[in-house]
Amino acid sequence: MAGGIGSRFWPMSTPERPKQFIDVLGCGRTLIQLTADRFKGVCPPEHIWVVTSKGFASLVREQLPEIPKENILLEPCMRNTAPCIAYVAWKIAMRYPKANLVVTPADHVVMDTAEFRRVITSALSFTKDSSAILTLGMKPSRPETGYGYIEADIQSASPKNKEVYRVSAFREKPTPVLAAEYIAQPNYYWNAGIFVWNVQTVIRAMRLHQPEIAEIMEDASLSFYSLIEQMVIDELFPKCKSISVDYAIMEQAKEMYVFPADFGWSDLGTWGSLHERTEKDAFNNAAIGPNIHLIESTNCMVHTPENKKVVIQGLDGYIIAEKDNTLLICKLTEEQRIKEFSQMAAR
Repeated sequence: MAGGIGSRFWPMSTPERPKQFIDVLGCGRTLIQLTADRFKGVCPPEHIWVVTSKGFASLVREQLPEIPKENILLEPCMRNTAPCIAYVAWKIAMRYPKANLVVTPADHVVMDTAEFRRVITSALSFTKDSSAILTLGMKPSRPETGYGYIEADIQSASPKNKEVYRVSAFREKPTPVLAAEYIAQPNYYWNAGIFVWNVQTVIRAMRLHQPEIAEIMEDASLSFYSLIEQMVIDELFPKCKSISVDYAIMEQAKEMYVFPADFGWSDLGTWGSLHERTEKDAFNNAAIGPNIHLIESTNCMVHTPENKKVVIQGLDGYIIAEKDNTLLICKLTEEQRIKEFSQMAAR
């Protein structure tokens, strides 16, 4: 899923080139490229599908040239994750009716790719011939209020896979007090938004819980793999209601399982999360860019272009980021206002 706009990463992320298409980590690969990279050995490039906005089609083709053009599905408008997943499931099912499907955002970070592949391979084995819906639960490292949580019934390990448990409940993003209570218990996990299920399970779940979306996809599927597919999608897809797959299916499904995992995951949704995931100096500064010099500064997150020479003195707890002649300097504690700041800059 690669249709997000990443507004909280401004000015690095912009509506024209959001964060999934940017080398956020300074490693020479964009987030969407890293997402495709970690599936090497799990599935070949021709079995990777990307659902994105029509405006990002050229970026996807440029950054993932190994993926067949017909595997890039273009949404005419944003409708959240449920219609996105429905579109790709119906399309894949027409040619591969027994396909097993991993649904993952394109803008997340995984540090331990070997463990990621092990977990995904095990999860795919679990869902291959099953009507189960499996979600990955990340072992929490802090009382995070920006993530939803999954409560697992850790007394009910699946006989098919002892690492998999039934889901007791999905929990909304908590207050700080509630988040601290969650992580004090051994059966609460962050909801990473990564799902494993087979395409027939997706289609049955949509028909049962979201019949209006299913009906739209049934109509649209008559045009799939034809010259008029995009025209039909442009007409019908906007009729889908905007709803996340969590609300649409996960919180209603009966056969819901969680696979607790620990492979260095982050949704990298904010500058603060990037600061947490980036290597830091002795003063807790994280710097991405080859010519950055921090003097008498602590707890800062700096991201600047390679051709910029940057000297920062005397700051504590700031974001300093530059992209395309736009410079942001703000307190890390105020990063929730970045969308407001970007709107100011656009005036």
